[in-house]
Amino acid sequence: MYDRLLVPTDGSQATEETLEHALELARRYDASVHALGVVDERQFHRLDGKQRYETQNALRQSAEAAVDRIAARSTEIDRQITTAVRQGHPAAQITDYAAANAIDVIVIGTHGQTGNGVAPVGSVTQRVVETASIPVFVVHIGEENGQEG
Repeated sequence: MYDRLLVPTDGSQATEETLEHALELARRYDASVHALGVVDERQFHRLDGKQRYETQNALRQSAEAAVDRIAARSTEIDRQITTAVRQGHPAAQITDYAAANAIDVIVIGTHGQTGNGVAPVGSVTQRVVETASIPVFVVHIGEENGQEG
């Protein structure tokens, strides 16, 4: 049923709960896992010069570290986890990546926040659910993970 799963990550601790569900689905369906980090342009597009470059670079490094943490869990499903980092609007990048990579289901959390706490992922999750042409498995992330519910 599911051959390829996509786990978008925002670098937050709350992504761990989402990842647990994704890894269980991967084991159950013998599916491959893709981890996607998105550098959200909205967080630096109004900045100028050095500040823009430094912010963009820091966000890229954070996204790369986030997908690397997911890739490190590949032994749990006994297969390689494909990682990618894109730049743009997160919801659009997630659905575009899913379409371009023949993803069967997106596994995403509802109340995480970006790694730096600026933009709530809930709004990204809502847009993904509304625009994705494939199933979206939504994991509720509550207060027990340090997030407001």
